[in-house]
Amino acid sequence: MEQTVNRTTYPTIIPYLIAQDADALLDFVKQVFGATELFRTIGNAGGTHAEVRIGDSIVMIGGGGEGKKWSGEAVTAALYLSIDEVKETYERAMKAGSTSLQEPTEVPKRGYSADFNDPFGNTWFLSRREQGERVAGAKESE
Repeated sequence: MEQTVNRTTYPTIIPYLIAQDADALLDFVKQVFGATELFRTIGNAGGTHAEVRIGDSIVMIGGGGEGKKWSGEAVTAALYLSIDEVKETYERAMKAGSTSLQEPTEVPKRGYSADFNDPFGNTWFLSRREQGERVAGAKESE
């Protein structure tokens, strides 16, 4: 699946997750977070390079997998997601093989927060954005 990617609208920082099985990580983020795949190709190191959109953010995913020549090391990250459906997302992550760090817990003014490690070694922190809280870099009128 390849879509046109407009690099002029990219944010300043884009996380890049590198997994031994990049295609499986791509399937995971689509299943758990409803990520939209924007682009997928084979990079010059012989592994997958892909870009997905989760909410209003871009995440790059790369690495190896079945039939890939890539032989690098996985590079994991800790990511904080500000989302509305914390409990539902957490449940999808658990069904997809994640390990719970904190079950959904009610937080005053925010709704719920939850934390987990995905099967690829990344840590995800989920929290509901406080009503009226602006996204960094957003204009006052947004």
